[in-house]
Amino acid sequence: MKNFNNKLAVITGAGTGMGRELARALAREGADLALCDVIDANMVETLALCEAEAAQGRRMTAHHCDVSNEDSVEAFRDALRVQHKTDHIHLLFNNAGIGSVVSFVNGSRALWERTFNTCWFGVYYCSRAFMPMLVAADEGHIINTSSVNGFWASVGKGREHTAYSSAKFAVKGFSEALMEDLAVHAPHVKVSLVMPGHIGTRMVANTIKLTGEVQVDEALGDAFEQFAPTTSAQAAEIILDGVRKERWRILVGEDAKRLDELVREDPEGAYSDAFRERLFSEGVLNTLIEPNAPS
Repeated sequence: MKNFNNKLAVITGAGTGMGRELARALAREGADLALCDVIDANMVETLALCEAEAAQGRRMTAHHCDVSNEDSVEAFRDALRVQHKTDHIHLLFNNAGIGSVVSFVNGSRALWERTFNTCWFGVYYCSRAFMPMLVAADEGHIINTSSVNGFWASVGKGREHTAYSSAKFAVKGFSEALMEDLAVHAPHVKVSLVMPGHIGTRMVANTIKLTGEVQVDEALGDAFEQFAPTTSAQAAEIILDGVRKERWRILVGEDAKRLDELVREDPEGAYSDAFRERLFSEGVLNTLIEPNAPS
């Protein structure tokens, strides 16, 4: 898929961050869009931006959808079919996610599962729901957003991250296995696995808004976006370039690339104090890693 003109793209989590910037970039390139988010006010803003930047005659729809709920996902798909008058889509960006720091040992089970279900089952439910529509197209592409936490399950010593990391590992494994499945049964549909480092998004702020998570200081949400080395717009361009080139593995950000190298270099030591200190000394994920945090 060398260009996105006249292609129909579905983007989950399109209200802010990378989802919004993917939508805006695709609108400028002449794509039709079906966008969803669970926070309606964010979705309204994204739709207005896309409509202002889109080529004339493009069809754009916004939908409320909780991707952790299969009924909600299927309702989104059914509404898309009617509003876009189509039986197929070309692009599915499984982008929605939240980022809780709840403990598996003694934290809230409901919050843990909300995070896991959004970040993993959102990918699964959407892939299930939209697979027939991707197969029905002349060419299709699924883009699944994992994370560097899909190959390195930490954001610093003493900081719980099991729900998010477990989900992102699942997304990675599913995407890699799905490539072979599609190669046999639908070779015109491709897969890309996106693994961002620290990107300037509203994920932390949105997580607080959705879950009321008391473990997270609201100021962290602003800092997470403000001090990120890669903006959401930059991330969107990297992702779309990877899709054009049919790259199955898209690392987003120099921090992601370096972390990938270091984990591959020393997988056994990847959770040691020395490894975290090396990350910090090299400036890798410095806004997330706290090497001297209490254990």
